[in-house]
This record gives sequence, structure tokens and C-alpha cells, in this order.
Amino acid sequence: MSDRWIDSWLGAARFQRYVDACEGDRARALALYEWNLTASQVLMRDLAHFEIALRNAYDAAITAHWPHRTHWLLHPESPAVMPIWRTRDIGGMKRGTDVNSLTRKSVDDAIRRCGFGRATAGKVIAALSFGFWRQLTTNAMEKSVWVPYLHHAFPPGTSRTTMNTQIEASNRLRNRIAHHESLISSTLDLRAIHGGMMDCLRAVSPRAHHYVLRTSAVAAVLDSRPESPTSIRD
Repeated sequence: MSDRWIDSWLGAARFQRYVDACEGDRARALALYEWNLTASQVLMRDLAHFEIALRNAYDAAITAHWPHRTHWLLHPESPAVMPIWRTRDIGGMKRGTDVNSLTRKSVDDAIRRCGFGRATAGKVIAALSFGFWRQLTTNAMEKSVWVPYLHHAFPPGTSRTTMNTQIEASNRLRNRIAHHESLISSTLDLRAIHGGMMDCLRAVSPRAHHYVLRTSAVAAVLDSRPESPTSIRD
């Protein structure tokens, strides 16, 4: 019986990545596809715990040092919405660029979805994507967010650059999984990304780190990857 139904189900081009990795063995390719799905599920579980812990730690750190009664996400002087101008060379010309435009749009969109004047801080926090929280450790945010507020969420001496790298990698992986993309690329080190994420989780919440690591299935699933002769490069 033909197994070409798999192509109409998954899409021929999509499934071909797995067939190529298994040197044409379509049965092994389907097993590898199923492993990819399982790996996505267990990684997303840990990523979900990490995202919630991160945004709550960030909110607590900023709120504790915020000088206004209005919540920092709802205040017009919020570091998440105030313009941050940087001069960049665009086509040989120096131009001012607001590097905070994306975070401002994220906050504005979240407030709109939460009913504008009816929006509460809790609802806005829940409506913001992982990508918003990821932006708060970037180099552009160092003086406006990290130095006055966010470093308090981490142990003394924590490197912003290191945390930013780990969070960025976690966010990219989350987006990849959310779009049902392949995790079998030879350029994608899932263990390293997961390890960096767990290091960051330990920094903001040691007890949450202990719980997530103790209950995580990521290591076991990564160890169970079906044998494939080759790995596909992106």
C-alpha cells in the first residue's frame, strides 16, 4: 500500500526534510517526524513555565523600584513606551531611529485588546508576548530598563549580555515550535538552548528552576531521537 497519503497530510515539501535526513526511508522519516512533535511538546512545556516566571520576575523587579503609583506598563513615562533615539547610518546618511518602537507598539496593542481604559496591569501583562519581555534585556534597553530596574530580578553581578543571549535563543525556539517548524537541523543545539534557558530560570527563580528541571521530560526525549544518517542544515 502506498504511503503517499503522508505527503497530502503533512505536505510533500515539509515531509521531504525528514525523508532526506533518513536517506529516503519514509518509515524512519515518519518516526523522526513524530519525535520532532514530541520534542516540540516537551520543550514548549518548559518554555511556558520559563516565560511565566520571567515576566512575573520582571514585573516584580520593575514595580518595586518604579517611582509612580500608576503601574509601569500603564504610565506615559514607562521605559517600555518612551522613545529611545539612536543614530544609525542608513544609506550613508545619519538618521535618528527610535529603537523602542516595537515595545511601544506591543504595549499599545495589549492595552487596546484589554479594553483601553478598562485595561488592568495584570491583563496587559498576560496579553504581552514573549517577544516583548525578550526585548527588555537588549543593548538598547540597558540604560532605561536594565540599570535602574531589571537587574534587580537577577543575582548581583549577572551579565545582561549573557541573559539576553539565552532569552533570545529561547524566544527563537518558542517561535519555531509555535509555527510547527523542524527541530532536526544540525545548526540547532536543543540541549544548549534548553540549558541556557534553565540557567536563566535559576537566576530569576531558583525554586521554579528546581521544579521545572525535576519534572522536565526534555533530556529523555532528546536522548530518544530515532537514528538518522544525516541532519538537515537550515
